[in-house]
This record gives sequence, structure tokens and C-alpha cells, in this order.
Amino acid sequence: MHTDFDIVIAGGGMTGASLACALSGTSMRVCVIEAVPFSSDNQQSFDDRGITLSPSSQRILDTLSVWKSVAGDASPIHMIHVSDQHHFGFVRMSAADLGIPALGYVVTARSLGKALLDRMAGCGNITLSSPARVEEVGLHDEFAEVCVVHDNARKRLKCRLLVAADGTHSQVRNMAGIRTETRDYGQTAIVANITHQLPHKDTAFERFTVTGPLALLPLRQQSVLVFTVAGRDADCFMKMADADFLKNVETRFGRRLGRLQTIGKRRSYPLTLIETAEQVRHRLVILGNAAHTLHPNAAQGFNLGLRDVAGLAEIIMQGNRDCRDPGELELLNAYIALREQDQQRVIRFTDSLAQTFYNDLPLTSLLRNSAMLVTDLVPALKHRLIRKATGFWGVQPRMVRGAPL
Repeated sequence: MHTDFDIVIAGGGMTGASLACALSGTSMRVCVIEAVPFSSDNQQSFDDRGITLSPSSQRILDTLSVWKSVAGDASPIHMIHVSDQHHFGFVRMSAADLGIPALGYVVTARSLGKALLDRMAGCGNITLSSPARVEEVGLHDEFAEVCVVHDNARKRLKCRLLVAADGTHSQVRNMAGIRTETRDYGQTAIVANITHQLPHKDTAFERFTVTGPLALLPLRQQSVLVFTVAGRDADCFMKMADADFLKNVETRFGRRLGRLQTIGKRRSYPLTLIETAEQVRHRLVILGNAAHTLHPNAAQGFNLGLRDVAGLAEIIMQGNRDCRDPGELELLNAYIALREQDQQRVIRFTDSLAQTFYNDLPLTSLLRNSAMLVTDLVPALKHRLIRKATGFWGVQPRMVRGAPL
């Protein structure tokens, strides 16, 4: 049956754009629908936030011919220092311990977004529709149908596969009637760029406090702050004068970087764990934050989503070579089989960190700090933790191994 496109991707943020780039240059006709203009200041996917990329994500972006466009703006993480406020536990991790160039990289969402957009714009098989919104979804045996409003005109598009990459509050997921399981952590992450007195020396700091984790990630000459507070206190911290806010951060973090000097625009993000009851249906895939939104305590969210992109693109490309329909359920189940173990490991890991460290009971505190010290002192345990954090653990898609599709 004739369709307008082979694949329609609802959501042109970093996850949706990455999938489009992975499918670029093929015989498949791809349409990316994004509600917010890519050039708009309100485009949160491509703002000035710092994004932490694992080495596996760097390898995927390199395979997509995107990394070369952001490498000059990326700051490597050579050391990670994890500590627990008011307690004795800590873990130190070094890229040199694994013999790799970096434990990760920090880039701005704007820099990565521009590189992805430029890559999509240069591909003849990709159509960008923005600003446009999906108003209705229909899944049928032979095709999926989406009703799209673009330039005040309503049109219906038929495709063989619809991908919902439209974020945590996915409208496409909701229109398809897919249930989610949600856990409200009662926390809010406040994100901003800050400057400090001493150089960061390419070190990322994560400090667990009674209100949640506090991270400082190296980005050029400054750092990206991710400051977790109780949800009920978020408004107070957002309205606080810069000097008072920095004093609060410094009280929890200490003076490892000297005095904290200036802070940029603050953005707040309520923290919840969201898991979909289904990631695939015949003609439909739920991807990225729409499929699983995680606590940011280990900076795993986008990195997990990017590995999912690599896995889905691999399965679709294999199917295309075999002349298979990209929307058939059997093919999409192969994607779940490839990705489920990694997904569940990361989801359980980030959730357990949130539960364990947001708890100051004496026995829990003793156990977690003892575990941190043991991990720091035993190289085999530390290497195992690093491999899991960098995205190289277990069976992974070809692009994670640097292999083309």
C-alpha cells in the first residue's frame, strides 16, 4: 500500500533527531514532526543546558557523522569524584584506570542540537515539519496515520512506522492509550551554568546530600550545576538571589572549586520515574524519555535513549535490507529483545541510587558509605562500575561498538 512516508518521528528533540540521522541516506522516507521551531529560544531540547555524554554516546554520534561538529565545544571528563555529605564514603574514578580518553564529555544541548539539525537538513530522504503538532493518531494493520497541523493547515499522513519521541509527557503515547507507571521522587533538579574560583581540571563532582544529589560537570572554563532540592522548596530556590543561591550550593558542596562566583539562568525540572507499560505495538515505537524518564543522579537518561536509537536503527536497517516492513510487530519485538536488558539495568540502577541516597537512616548510611569505600579500594569493582556507567556493559547495538549499520 502507498504511504506518504516510511517512518514518521513525532518529536524533533535530541532523541528524535538522532534517529532521523541514523536513518539518513537510506531509501526510507523519513518525516520529523516538531512542535517548537528549531530556532526558537523556547526550544528546550536545544538550549544552553549542559548534556553529559557517555563514551558509548560519543561513539554513536561519531558513527552518525555528528561528533566532529560538536567535538570542538565538548569538554572531556577525565576524573569523577563521588561523595556523601557529612559521611566518610567516596569513590574516585579515572579515565586512565580504563585506558580510555575520557569517562564522558559535556556539551551544550544547543551545540549538539545544531549538529543534529544540520545533519538532518543535508539529507534528501528526511523531511522536517516544524512548527507542527500531532493532533490524532490511528494504528491500522497496513499503516499508521497521524493528523498533523502545520502552517494552520490540517493534513493526514500515512506511514509504515510511527515513532513517539515527543518527551516525558508524550502526546502520541497518550493518544495511543499506552499506560505508564510513575514514581514521583518529590524532588526538583535546578540546572544552571556557574563559574568558580579554581579550575575544575576536567573533573566531574557528584555529592549526595539529604535533599538529593548535587553535581558539577566541567564545561569549558565553567561547570554545569545540577542541584536537587525537595520539590516543596523548589520555588524558593528559583526565586532566591544569586548570591544566596550560590551560598546554599557551596554549603552542600564545599570549597573543592574555591568560591562559587557567578551563575547563569536557572531552569527547574520536577523529578519522576516514568516507565511505559508497552514500548512497541504494531506500527508504533515509544522512544527516549517518552518510553522511560529517569532520575538524573547518574546522567544516564539521554545516554540510554541514544543507545535505544542505535538499537532501533539497527533493527530497522536490517529489516530494510531484507525487504521487511519497519512497522511489523515481529521486527519491533526484536528491538525490545536487543535493548530490554540494558534498559532495565539502567532504570533499576538510577532508581536504587535515588532510594538509597535520599535516606539518612544510620544503618542505610553506614552500608552505602562502606560500599563506596570498598568500591574505591577494589579496582575490579571500580572497573565494573565504570564500564556500566560508560555504556559498554552487556550486549549493545553495533553503533556502540563503532560499527556502521
